[in-house]
Amino acid sequence: MTYRRAAIPALVGGVLITLLLWWAGASAHALQLQGATRALGIESVQELRRWLAPWAYDQSVLIAPGDGAGVSGTPDYSDLRRTGMQIRFVALFLFYVGGALLLLRRMPPSHGRTPGTLLALWAWGPVAGTLAAGVSAPWLIASAGQGSYRFLPQLAAGIESSGPVAVLVALLVAGLTVLVGRAVAKDAGTPPRSAVPVRAARLGATLGTAWIAVSLLILSYDGVAARIHTAFSGTGRLSEPGDLLRQWLILGGWTAPAGKAFDDWLLYRLVDVLVLVAVWWALRLLPGLLTRVTLPAMAVGGVCATVLALLTGQILRIPLDDTLGVWGPTHFLSGLGQHVPAALTFGATAGTPAYVILRLAGGRTAEAPQPVAAV
Repeated sequence: MTYRRAAIPALVGGVLITLLLWWAGASAHALQLQGATRALGIESVQELRRWLAPWAYDQSVLIAPGDGAGVSGTPDYSDLRRTGMQIRFVALFLFYVGGALLLLRRMPPSHGRTPGTLLALWAWGPVAGTLAAGVSAPWLIASAGQGSYRFLPQLAAGIESSGPVAVLVALLVAGLTVLVGRAVAKDAGTPPRSAVPVRAARLGATLGTAWIAVSLLILSYDGVAARIHTAFSGTGRLSEPGDLLRQWLILGGWTAPAGKAFDDWLLYRLVDVLVLVAVWWALRLLPGLLTRVTLPAMAVGGVCATVLALLTGQILRIPLDDTLGVWGPTHFLSGLGQHVPAALTFGATAGTPAYVILRLAGGRTAEAPQPVAAV
């Protein structure tokens, strides 16, 4: 698919995800109505407020009624927050369109690629939300009036604040974008799925999965994560980069089976193994879905594969977390969309060895002697 054709569904998807997340943030005021707590429960209302707060222009939705909001003498930084939110939504549109344009260009929804395109666009939605949150986080931190206090920990928390609402909205947007993409690609002459060297594809997927496992199994161990978190010390505004570094390096969190049943611990570790299996399978199929294997496409595809595997693990953990009677139904989905910054770091680099191996395998295939047809 040419860039001109791919731009149409990419722009449609960018407009849709921006409008839907803006609408979600604007609807957060409904949670402050008197009947909301009685209808949904106080736990569900608090959880939904946390989901929608990153996309709300009005800072009052961050504070529950009766918590001392609007105290006289408190500086008003609402204009600064509106500026930050404008930057967030513009960045969201640009990041989503940029990634969707590349994905639709190299993975058009035709010739058996539609499921892969749908999943890749779904995974790219939380990534775009995370990048937009990171770009606009300094303005939102300053709007709280405490920009000089623990800036880097606040920045780390702001980067991963897009929340489950971005994951759910991205799924709807991905479906609509694929429908538009199929209509655009109907007469585009898209080439069919090409054959990929099986051994090279498996080796590339194995190396990429091993790189993801470094974060998921080694860096995510509590002892190692604590070392990363406390590796920096000092004084001043920028004295705590450990929080920020931990955000971009750690895909999960686990420890030895202490204080809980071994069976439960083993089930959670089985989920981690299934996450790595999902990463390997996605990286194995990725080259065959692309119309042309390029480094940017493999890097973005590696990010999408890692995010999809994380979402798979987070969904599989839902029945293991038996907290419905305590926190309410919305708590089940509270873990969706976590650790996307680390998925962006390791996913982009996981696609690089796969690309190199495939290029080397392609070069050897091209240099192999070809049989000459008999005259």
